[in-house]
Amino acid sequence: MEDLEWESAPLDLLRNAQPWRTFRWHKGQQHYSGTYWAATVRNHVIYESRLELARLLFADFAPNVRHFVAQPFLIKAVVEGKLRRHIPDYLLLTGDGPVVVDVKPRHRLERPKVAFTFAWTRAAVASRGWCYEVWSEPDLHELENIRFLAGYRRDWLFDPGLLDDLRACELEGRSLGEAFRLLPGCPRPLVKSAVLHLLWSGHMTTELDRPLSSGHVLRRAA
Repeated sequence: MEDLEWESAPLDLLRNAQPWRTFRWHKGQQHYSGTYWAATVRNHVIYESRLELARLLFADFAPNVRHFVAQPFLIKAVVEGKLRRHIPDYLLLTGDGPVVVDVKPRHRLERPKVAFTFAWTRAAVASRGWCYEVWSEPDLHELENIRFLAGYRRDWLFDPGLLDDLRACELEGRSLGEAFRLLPGCPRPLVKSAVLHLLWSGHMTTELDRPLSSGHVLRRAA
């Protein structure tokens, strides 16, 4: 543990920080804690609620997110004459710069204590030129689709030659059902799983605002 000035705390140090808290378990608790193996960091990352797990899934799926850390630091500030403390839920390192994330159910955002804490945290994060995000419940279809695709995130399970063959095909504009039938010489379950891995890894994209089906059209990632 190091006590550093916020403005000068090295980003490399925060990038490699260990979670500030350990799990709190008690009989009858209303939240579910656990660890998620993230393809982006190739390691397990902790979460303290199902909503935090959802945020991890979105971060792991986002091509612009290069790294993330759970409970990366305790931030302290004197606000209205009192010393305030807060531990953000995640630090995301993206292609556009660091993003500090707090995860909170939408119905709790208007509580005075929550709103006050997030307000001064936002000001502190902005003072470094970083982005601050309060993340609540996502679109359910998008969440379910990303959760489904996350089952195909482990790249070492896929035959590199099969993936190369699919990348060499013209996938733009094809439906998922058509893509699953592109390599008739290979077992269809292997081709299907490889196509879904290419969707997870960002080689191709498709609309995620409705349940995935064989009719979804594939697009080349920008």
